Amino acid sequence: MADLSTLDEKLLEQIADLHGMPRGAFNIRKDGQLVERHSSANITIDSFTDKQGIEITIAPGTKNETVHIPVIVTKAGLTDVVYNDFHIGDDADVTIIAGCGIHNTSDQKAEHDGIHSFWIGKNARVRYMEKHYGEGEGTGERVLNPTTNVYMDEGSHCEMEMTQLGGVSSTIRDTNAELAAGAKLVLTEKLLTHGDQTATSNMNVYLKGDDSSVQVISRSVAQDDSVQIFNPLVVGEAACRGHVQCDAIIMGSAKVKAIPGIEAASEDAQLIHEAAIGKIAGDQIVKLMTLGLTEEEAEAEILDDFLS
Repeated sequence: MADLSTLDEKLLEQIADLHGMPRGAFNIRKDGQLVERHSSANITIDSFTDKQGIEITIAPGTKNETVHIPVIVTKAGLTDVVYNDFHIGDDADVTIIAGCGIHNTSDQKAEHDGIHSFWIGKNARVRYMEKHYGEGEGTGERVLNPTTNVYMDEGSHCEMEMTQLGGVSSTIRDTNAELAAGAKLVLTEKLLTHGDQTATSNMNVYLKGDDSSVQVISRSVAQDDSVQIFNPLVVGEAACRGHVQCDAIIMGSAKVKAIPGIEAASEDAQLIHEAAIGKIAGDQIVKLMTLGLTEEEAEAEILDDFLS
């Protein structure tokens, strides 16, 4: 890859499954600077002139295209704040792959704050995948604070999967969504914390149109002395459906707090929330050990399956 080291390529593989430059539209950012960019016939990527970030415009009717926008941070002491605006045209069907990897071997903090806003057109379909990853032997923090804003037009469909499975010292994630009539949103979070890491996830979803729906799924594992807070709110303002589900495995001296909220502002709103927090069941470990696994291997197998 142009201007990328072996370390950079490893980070891109971790967060975006990239092996070399991707096909189609992409924007690769490193340490606050553009590395390489490519637009396609249907997807254009342009830099803002008044702030750090990019505007991605996807033409109406675009089908089966993917855009990659990964970010890597390897510079100690950097706080990288970037704005990414997505305008998805009516009837488009696209996949967006994002994410950030931080490599920090210093005693200084390295931070990336990405503010992503999506305007999804009528009857458009979007699959969005975002993975966060941190590594490095230094004592400096690896901080990721993403904000995601989603505005869904009539009949649109969006699936968002946000994954953070290690190495991030602290994160505060804010997710906000507004759904018009017939819009459907699936939000999935997968989170693993260990050591003294902290993670907070705030969600506010407003179901404004009839037949709009949201499904919120959170699966997390908290190990050692880490702390997690999950704070989702779904507000039904029409004849809509909402389901919030939080499942967490707690280990060691970790703490998990789940505060699922639902508010109905219409008599035709159907909203459900549920939360479950607990340790790994002993019989699950014993069952796998009878198949020849050690206790540690059995535990790892259960956690991998839970977060898959």
